[in-house]
Amino acid sequence: MGNLGAMTCLTPVSSSSHFFAHMPAIAKAHYCIKNPVAVTKLPSVPFLLLSNPGSTTGCFNFVTSTSRDSSSSRQIAKVSCFAAQKDSPSPTIEEEQEAQEQGGRRFTESQGNGSSVTVKILGPDGNGVAELEMERTRSESNGEGFRPKRIAFDYGFQAKFISTGPYVPRNVFRLAFENFGREWRALRRFILFGELKRIDPAQLNGPIEFVTAYTGRGFRLLLRGLDKFLTLYDGLTELQPLSAKGENIEQDDLREALKNLKLSNEAVSARENNRPPVEAPWWIRAPYILLCAMLDIIFKDRPIQRFWFLETVARMPYFSYISMLHLYETLGWWRAGAEVRRVHFAEEWNEMHHLKIMESLGGDLEWADRFFGQHAAFFYYWILNLMFLISPKVAYNFSELIEMHAVDTYGEFVDENEELLKKLPPSPVAVRYYENEDLYLYDEFQTSQMPETRRPKIDSLYDVFVAICGDEGEHVKTMVACQQLDIPVRSPHDRKKKA
Repeated sequence: MGNLGAMTCLTPVSSSSHFFAHMPAIAKAHYCIKNPVAVTKLPSVPFLLLSNPGSTTGCFNFVTSTSRDSSSSRQIAKVSCFAAQKDSPSPTIEEEQEAQEQGGRRFTESQGNGSSVTVKILGPDGNGVAELEMERTRSESNGEGFRPKRIAFDYGFQAKFISTGPYVPRNVFRLAFENFGREWRALRRFILFGELKRIDPAQLNGPIEFVTAYTGRGFRLLLRGLDKFLTLYDGLTELQPLSAKGENIEQDDLREALKNLKLSNEAVSARENNRPPVEAPWWIRAPYILLCAMLDIIFKDRPIQRFWFLETVARMPYFSYISMLHLYETLGWWRAGAEVRRVHFAEEWNEMHHLKIMESLGGDLEWADRFFGQHAAFFYYWILNLMFLISPKVAYNFSELIEMHAVDTYGEFVDENEELLKKLPPSPVAVRYYENEDLYLYDEFQTSQMPETRRPKIDSLYDVFVAICGDEGEHVKTMVACQQLDIPVRSPHDRKKKA
């Protein structure tokens, strides 16, 4: 049996066979798969291979031993198989004893209702160690099959606090003090418990990275010592590290898998150089180049955090443009083409969901990332207001540069991580957004095409990032259209009505 791919179709195994399988160390049930199928689990939880999941009768296979193939960095799993049927007797004593001697798990229950199958597994001590639910899928291209049921996860720091509560905010003082308390504790935990990796000078490119790495590490160590001193001698409240590890095995596995995602700064730069450049004056391009260099240094080998920063900043242009258009209308200076505000609102709505997706993947967990991203967004908003006052065309031109950079970055990320992304479940935020019945606003910002032209199908995290990359491409087209001051920018729905 070879490595599992995103749409791997595996042959069923007999109920008495023992065999070796090479399986990547990826979380259980994170595959878009067909019938018959094989589903894997990380070493901490048994692998499960399941054939014929659409019926109540199947061959359920459990890991009995695991070892590491150092030459290929793959997990080797030796498995044994029990045939089980919903209404049939439990496995015999001899079968269970054989599994126990080999360190295996025993089958406890399988339920099939035609649309899904649930398999529960008990460990040797009788405690549940895993539960897997497969759901039936059907598509014109792939026919009928099964895919792992989507799991609910949200690792974001802010989502824990600002996604609940009343819809109308409280007064500014209460909001400010509550947020200061959260961020103060988060800052101290970042200093005390944040990972300090050993610096390898050979991995540093240029003097800027060298100075940044050693200065940042030294400053963290200084603050860590100061915090411990104040805790010991000045009564500062002692903090304990926060960890959700172990609360949900599926989420633990997914969290570990996300750490394997990568992004090459050099490949992004090469992709940008190989496409037609965005025409912009030097005094617009210079700060853009500086921003990209900063992102390469700060978010090196941390793609999800980089995307969270980009999406935090990416919303600011649309806030700014709407504010300035409102101002012009209020002063009585301009109202022609006020429909552009609706397009910009739809763009901001789209970027907000991109941001929530990155938050759900843990992009805002680090205090330093939040501090940098939120302050950068604040100042970027006011700079854009000034740019719009001087020349709306220049403001739209700068946004075109940023959005085109996002297209290059997401495109390279998808290409580099295609195999892994196809094995991971989509963010629940992405599913709710892209598969919502009401996609009016999703169509509204895509001024280059008619409504309902794009309808991304979300089966895996790969599909999510492909959809986001496509969205950023549509933002680029809208920014280009807004620079054509003599041609009206019309929303897709308005254009459809007048067609």
